[in-house]
Amino acid sequence: MRGLALPWLIALLLAAPVAVGMAGVALPAFGYLPALGGDGLSLEPFRHLVAEPGLAASVGLSLASGLLTTLVSVAGVAIFLAAFFGTPAFRAARQGLAPLLAVPHAAAAFGLLFLIAPSGLVFRLAGPLLGLDRPPDLLIVGDPLGLSMMAALVAKEMPFLLLVAFAALPQAEPERRMQLARSLGYGRMAAFLLTVWPTVYRQIRLPVVAVAAFASSVVDVAMILGPSTPAPLAVRLLSWMNDPDLSQRFVASAGALLQLAVTLAVILAWLGLERLVLAARRRWSRSGRRFAADRAARRLAALPVALSGLAVVVGLLLLVLWSFAGFWAFPDLAPAELTLRSWQRALAGATGPLWTSFVVALAAAVVALVLVMLLLEGRRRQFPSARAGEVRLTRAVAGLIYLPLIVPQVAFVFGLQVLVIGAGLTPSLPLLVAVHLVFVAPYAALALADPWFALDPRYERIAASLGRTRATSFLRVRLPLLAAPVMTALAIGFAVSIGQYLPTVLIGAGRLPTITTEAVALAAGGDRRVIGVYALLQTLLPFALFAVAALVPALLAGRRRGMRAA
Repeated sequence: MRGLALPWLIALLLAAPVAVGMAGVALPAFGYLPALGGDGLSLEPFRHLVAEPGLAASVGLSLASGLLTTLVSVAGVAIFLAAFFGTPAFRAARQGLAPLLAVPHAAAAFGLLFLIAPSGLVFRLAGPLLGLDRPPDLLIVGDPLGLSMMAALVAKEMPFLLLVAFAALPQAEPERRMQLARSLGYGRMAAFLLTVWPTVYRQIRLPVVAVAAFASSVVDVAMILGPSTPAPLAVRLLSWMNDPDLSQRFVASAGALLQLAVTLAVILAWLGLERLVLAARRRWSRSGRRFAADRAARRLAALPVALSGLAVVVGLLLLVLWSFAGFWAFPDLAPAELTLRSWQRALAGATGPLWTSFVVALAAAVVALVLVMLLLEGRRRQFPSARAGEVRLTRAVAGLIYLPLIVPQVAFVFGLQVLVIGAGLTPSLPLLVAVHLVFVAPYAALALADPWFALDPRYERIAASLGRTRATSFLRVRLPLLAAPVMTALAIGFAVSIGQYLPTVLIGAGRLPTITTEAVALAAGGDRRVIGVYALLQTLLPFALFAVAALVPALLAGRRRGMRAA
């Protein structure tokens, strides 16, 4: 196979399910699905969709969720970096990021539920001050505006954007730019926001757009914390698709196209907001205002990231406590007794989903990692004389790889389900791995592309001068030197697969339950002890792989002392 064609071939392979799934949605949306009696094209599904009660409210929730979640997350990351770049707080946030990334969205949502619900920790702490002897009658979880749902999304998306911003910072030369701006009298935050942040943002723009797309079409977090009457559009699509009345499949397909339009509207609105911010930045830089006295602003700048991290960590601790809790009355701060009964009860039914989750996630992460490495190496070898950091993926190839992050899952996984059923395929582990691969590979590429191209190619040229073949230098030089980012990409891919809810429910058709689908299904039951067990099991798997990812490079470096300098 020629190296020139390899990146395109792999990118097309990864993007193909999106195109196929969209085709599978578009035809039933216009009334054509012979298996259900739809033999001709019509607009009848859209007429039924528009007649659905509360549709405008569902669309509004999805729009607001996409825009507000992205705005708060990006603003929080920008002001945190501006206030704390190069400080001990910056280094602490960098080191503490991996555990937060390992927490699946559903587990973080359950943790936040145990924290802010009327019977949660916040009101238990406030009970003595407010004279509460029972949970207040407040609609916090499932509030009509979806604020709890958006808070959970912000708590999860902010660490992700911090991770990609950390990776982008070296290319922005922050020390040199800030030194120059500070010498002109600008305050610390103003210097960073005017000179460093624009370069960082250009590099993380794609992940930001991916966050906007995900937040506008999220399903699992919305089912746990979002409103139900009406629910966000993506949740309603799932209920129509699973309706016993098969004619609702046509409405669901039309709704999937509407969801795609909603997500595109969110992305376009975000791009418009970018232009407004750019104009404001130009006006600010021309005004000459230095904002040298920014001590109070620097202290406040820690709040969004600190609250986000605290919500996830305290939520996890509450999951642990509830999983071992016996009787726990309100407003007691701790349960009256600790017991293993919930674990013993839950583990009997969780073993199968746990094993399915592990096998599917490991297989999807390994296959995705191999494909991404082949793609990146194929691209790099097109420029044998390039220096470190000079090679990049073309926009077209990058666009194909990251397409599943931009197009909402709910808009094309429905189509894949229709095609799978039409082809007579039965749910199986390989089929589930193949669907998870579509979502795992883009994240693996995001994590690995920059380190892969940044490694100095002179290491391999020296290996060649010592008589080593390309394959030998790849296996014995490049891979060991890149062990840390390769293992991190594997762990991120594994965590992404563990957290997949919608593809597992639709393609697995309920026959291949995973720990995530079981945990989300428990949300309607309200047994906090069992929810705590399942959410912790869902979190422990990614934690374990992140621990392995940290251990392997350390072991390799221990055997080869010279690698530490690399």
